[in-house]
Amino acid sequence: MNTKDDLYKQVLKLRKSGAYRKAYTDAKFINRDELRPLRLHLELLKPEMILSEHGVKSTIVIFGSARIWSMEESEERVQSLRKMFKKNPLDNSLKKKLKAAMILLKSHVYYEEAKKFSELVSENGSLGGHKFIVVTGGGPGIMEAANRGAYESGSKSIGLNITLPMEQGPNPYVSPEFCFRFHYFAIRKMHFVMRAKALVVFPGGFGTMDELFEVLTLVQTGKKRKLPIILVGKEYWKKAINFKAVAEHGYISEEDLSLFQYAETAEEAWKIIVDFYKKHSLH
Repeated sequence: MNTKDDLYKQVLKLRKSGAYRKAYTDAKFINRDELRPLRLHLELLKPEMILSEHGVKSTIVIFGSARIWSMEESEERVQSLRKMFKKNPLDNSLKKKLKAAMILLKSHVYYEEAKKFSELVSENGSLGGHKFIVVTGGGPGIMEAANRGAYESGSKSIGLNITLPMEQGPNPYVSPEFCFRFHYFAIRKMHFVMRAKALVVFPGGFGTMDELFEVLTLVQTGKKRKLPIILVGKEYWKKAINFKAVAEHGYISEEDLSLFQYAETAEEAWKIIVDFYKKHSLH
């Protein structure tokens, strides 16, 4: 027969059991496969509610490679790899990394232009009664440059970070109240696009191109209102993606080539946006 002490211990044990936890505080339960729809909904709601509470309605999205660093950091990376390779000249892995770093060194100009563009948005970014706020993926490279431009101009900016197998933390220039973290790429993309009034895309790889084509497709199919889509670095983009050839083969129409424009500098990109909204309503 159980004593009162035994029964009391049993009650304490029950209170600590996983089944007894409230469902919304039970991480193990919420992370079950069957609850994926709920997690998707939560990832949609959290940024939506916070941004709405802060009155964020119009954003300018900046995409670009996480591998593009500032001139100082790029040079430091090359020098560091050179020293390592000098000590291990037979290391092919180091040789490849050094070669890649030397190629990427030339791309530091895009870091500076992304930073400058974000400064222009922060300092002049009110059109038609709308205050633009910069949004990036929240990580390193071009994302850092854009968030940094806003930060150093005394403006807030948004970072939509994503969990990856090789963890990518937020850059230090994202505004704390707007530093979001996602698990699902699809919901993250929705938040990039929902408030976007312009898209500025610097050179990048698969991730950058994925995000670019997402927006191009949404605009082409009428799921998203037409907005300025600006590809910075004409030489890179024309070599990386032959849009004209796609049109010549009939897979897109000639009119689709007008969905985007090229720019070389931050000033050119900002002018395209200003000129666009002289002709089109922001509402």
